Amino acid sequence: MNHPSASTSSTSAAATASKLRIAITRRVPTPTGAAQTSPDGLLVEVIPGEGKRPREEVLRFIRGSSSVVTMFDDRVDAEFLDAAGPSLRGICNFAVGVDNIDLALCASRGIGVSNTPDAVTEGTANIALGLLLSVARRIGEGDRFVRAGRFEREGNGFPAGWLGMDLAGRTLLIVGAGRIGKAVAQRCLALGMRIIYAARTRHIDFELAPLCAERVELDDGLRRADVVSLHTPLTSQTKHLIDERRLRLMKPQAILINTARGPVIDESALVKVLREGHLFGAGLDVFELEPKVHDGLLSLENVALTPHIGSAERRWRWLMTEMVIDNASRLAQGLPASNPVV
Repeated sequence: MNHPSASTSSTSAAATASKLRIAITRRVPTPTGAAQTSPDGLLVEVIPGEGKRPREEVLRFIRGSSSVVTMFDDRVDAEFLDAAGPSLRGICNFAVGVDNIDLALCASRGIGVSNTPDAVTEGTANIALGLLLSVARRIGEGDRFVRAGRFEREGNGFPAGWLGMDLAGRTLLIVGAGRIGKAVAQRCLALGMRIIYAARTRHIDFELAPLCAERVELDDGLRRADVVSLHTPLTSQTKHLIDERRLRLMKPQAILINTARGPVIDESALVKVLREGHLFGAGLDVFELEPKVHDGLLSLENVALTPHIGSAERRWRWLMTEMVIDNASRLAQGLPASNPVV
């Protein structure tokens, strides 16, 4: 399927009136050279401008839409739905998480909600592995050391300097045994790690070969793991799931990785235990008050930080675009979404 560029927002009012309208709240990626057309019988419009637009601008733009393609940081509440108006049939999130959407309210109004689950799996698993390797082998810290000219001046302290954590034979705790958690477990198995997992329900696919993972209670897993990787959705039950008490359950010199949602970790507590030297380090792609990052994290050398880029690989972002346009087209026409949440 081909997709629109931002220039489609100049389409005439007459065309708008004759077609069902899909509004996209931010420019989405498409392959270079792809034809920029809308699905038959539908008008797809992208909000003008680059990056995140002011909320009031978004609310004006979505008026009269049959479906709206939203981003993970678009707050979809009563104000948002009211702004779209009575023609709204679908909200299609350009993300796997839907914590930005009032699902109960959408359901009560008969508005379908969809996400992009499969398209984010491999990319997010890759960034989790990248963060783990960066922390364990002190890659980011070493990069800064070299760029500052310190390698030339001071050397690398061989043989006692720059010692990182070996991963083979270590225990990895996966918290949240969904697609991404499993993909991370598969990657870490290849590094020679042992896998345990904590989840609300049993996942046989984790326990069978080749993963042969053991299901554990969260607190027990935190005590046993050398590396903890978070892959749980953000809900009222998982906000600050990893608080100070649970951080202190972790092994001294363990590593914490978060590619799920920022508020799953109490960041102030994390900074506290890192400053105390309780953990080897942490790797974070998501933040509690995103895009603001806790000042304490910025000052710590043993923390690897990336700007919520888990799915930011070209092939997967292109696939996400395909998925949201397909879902938005189906919902606009009164058909069920291919990836329904509500």
